[in-house]
Amino acid sequence: MKPRIVPRPDLVRSAKRQPFPWNGRVVGIGASAGGAEALMEIVAQLPPDGPPILIVQHIPALFVKGLAEHLDRASPSRVVVAEAGTPLSVGHAYLAPTDRHLVLGRPAGGPATWCCRFDSAPEVNGFRPSVDVLFTSLAQIGEKAVGVILSGLGRDGAAGLLALRQAGGRTLGQNAASSIVYGMPKAAMEVGAVERQGTPAGLAAQILRLCRTHEGRTSDA
Repeated sequence: MKPRIVPRPDLVRSAKRQPFPWNGRVVGIGASAGGAEALMEIVAQLPPDGPPILIVQHIPALFVKGLAEHLDRASPSRVVVAEAGTPLSVGHAYLAPTDRHLVLGRPAGGPATWCCRFDSAPEVNGFRPSVDVLFTSLAQIGEKAVGVILSGLGRDGAAGLLALRQAGGRTLGQNAASSIVYGMPKAAMEVGAVERQGTPAGLAAQILRLCRTHEGRTSDA
């Protein structure tokens, strides 16, 4: 039997394919302990022109750049460390740097597009960046946002994800069976913030379904 050949992400990026029909939704992902592994599974399934994604992963400053590079190598999309004022682009995921909250913002004096913004407010739930702060910022665009909470210890992200859901956003959580630490997803479930749970692979499929335009209309499934 011939070995299965898996295309490298750089080849997938350049391969001819049908464009992803993005419906304008922005994705926010929050993770902590055990979340990097789940992130890896998710970004590996993103198309090179998939929805823009903002990521908060609780991680020491020393490892932020390395994690971004590791995720980027695994993904057909580009994964970079977020910089203040960077406009959100399809096919890009932006990882929060350490010691600043990553939020969805508008460029100062620029076109009416969304961009990465930083907030130096105090820690929330003991963290900066905080998943709660990211999700709360996404609530401003309501139904145009998707929030995803992954493996992690504690409650960071539960309140923000609930605010996002109440604003009309779509919300997903990693399930207990696939979580290394089922703390953050569980806390979000307990407050009613999560619409649907799944494995990282299942969540990736849900993200793409929710961010895809079907027959000229925005997916609302």
